[in-house]
Amino acid sequence: MSARDDNRKLLVLAVDDELPGLDQLRHCLESNDVVGRVIPAVDASEALRLLGSEDEDINRRKDAGLPPVDAVFADINMPGLSGMEMSRVFASLNPAPVLVFVTGYASEAVDAFDLGAVDYVLKPARQERIDKAIGRVLDKLDTQPVRSAVAGAAAEPAADDGTGGDEEVIPVELGGTTKLIPRSSVRWVEAQGDYARLYTTEGSHLVRIPLAQLEERWGGAGFVRIHRSYLVALPLITELRMAQGGYQVVLGDEEKVLPVSRRHTRALKDKLVGSSRAG
Repeated sequence: MSARDDNRKLLVLAVDDELPGLDQLRHCLESNDVVGRVIPAVDASEALRLLGSEDEDINRRKDAGLPPVDAVFADINMPGLSGMEMSRVFASLNPAPVLVFVTGYASEAVDAFDLGAVDYVLKPARQERIDKAIGRVLDKLDTQPVRSAVAGAAAEPAADDGTGGDEEVIPVELGGTTKLIPRSSVRWVEAQGDYARLYTTEGSHLVRIPLAQLEERWGGAGFVRIHRSYLVALPLITELRMAQGGYQVVLGDEEKVLPVSRRHTRALKDKLVGSSRAG
């Protein structure tokens, strides 16, 4: 079974930091009969944030074992995170969307095809050229098998190191530069309103993601909610101890102490016992 159903139109992500170029690209994509919806993004950071968004189409595709979008049409030279760096993240997904670059420069075509891109379109984007690229996307999808969400979960080994089957990265803005933070480097997360602060081995980073959303996304990767304000990597908990008014956990060699709320104590104990038995 291929990743493309003839009765289903394509969901495409278009990424370009120049609005005229993005509008032209979006128009060309939407003018093709096989494209059902185009999601625009004004830079690579916004495009990556869409991976964890509440978009119904994206979440429905993930549940069906499909990539978050069928294809990514992206510029290369963008401020902060480049299109090439962004595409490496998309290419690492399993399953991964089909990549097409739309750029004003021909110099990076070799790197683009090394990433598995099916086409390299030079600006200005024209309808006939985008149509040809979409044809190559369809050819790729016709040979790309669907990974069943159930079968894929069964085939992956149980995660015992907190990283899960597919490593996730979180784009973080640092003084005009976008840095990619791997989930495996996160030790615990603290809620700060609609934001979350990620504590890693190198410091902390504030991201605009609610803690509840990270709890849902990272639950299968070894992260557990211990308090309304804290999410921690379960393998890093070295001690659960009584304290005045409740329990506390101790994390790793640094002996970071965090509170455990009463409502989360029983579930945490069960997970610690289960983790110990599995080990």
